[in-house]
Amino acid sequence: MKRLDTNTPVALSVKNLHKSFGANEVLKGISLDAHEGDVITILGSSGSGKSTFLRCINLLETPDSGEISVAGETITMRKNRRGQPEPTDRHQVDRIRSELGMVFQSFNLFSHMTILDNLLEGPVHVQGRSRAECIAEAEALLEKVGIADKRNHYPAHLSGGQQQRAAIARALAMKPKVMLFDEPTSALDPERVGEVLKVMRALAEEGRTMLVVTHEMGFARNVSNRVVFMHQGLIEAEGTPAELFQQEKSARFRQFISSHAAHA
Repeated sequence: MKRLDTNTPVALSVKNLHKSFGANEVLKGISLDAHEGDVITILGSSGSGKSTFLRCINLLETPDSGEISVAGETITMRKNRRGQPEPTDRHQVDRIRSELGMVFQSFNLFSHMTILDNLLEGPVHVQGRSRAECIAEAEALLEKVGIADKRNHYPAHLSGGQQQRAAIARALAMKPKVMLFDEPTSALDPERVGEVLKVMRALAEEGRTMLVVTHEMGFARNVSNRVVFMHQGLIEAEGTPAELFQQEKSARFRQFISSHAAHA
């Protein structure tokens, strides 16, 4: 269990975020601040808006309204000719997106590239950094996540757990300020889940700022310093793991926990 220190700088701030798909209002005004070093686990039933929330943060989905700031810089938005919101400055979006490392449940590695080349793509071609320097950093990251021996393999030759660890290393290669994890273990065989959670736990212990959408209750209880429970597009409950798991008054959260305990 990590510290709660509100004196540290805010790494990510989200204010009153709304998002609808047609008539379906998925996010109904979400606000959340992540301070540097926070590990925030986001829990909720399927359809509660968790993944949409993460995708709006790095503008894979464009929010209808609200404000997103990364390391004190607010993403500027405007209305297009059809009255729909869009980013004012694509260069700003690219820059901020590079500061948000995103790890998806389906890995999203480039299948035609080796694992090492997957890690080099962003730092070399997006950030324009020295290839030699990036190779050294990429190899160190692959060592960190325990797959240095797979550097010249293609994704199809790796297990799901190895692919997800490669995807985490690829996100880290961009030197992000915040890591976003969207159900990173949900597509894995049960025996592979532990190896990915071990890497994520190590990142938390390093002091990485992390937002983690997951159903892994052990991670929420033991690794995160804050837990957020979403229900139907709103934050229903939030607090430290001790506050939520031991004292939470929300009947919905208690029901959610008991249903997951039953399936554990």
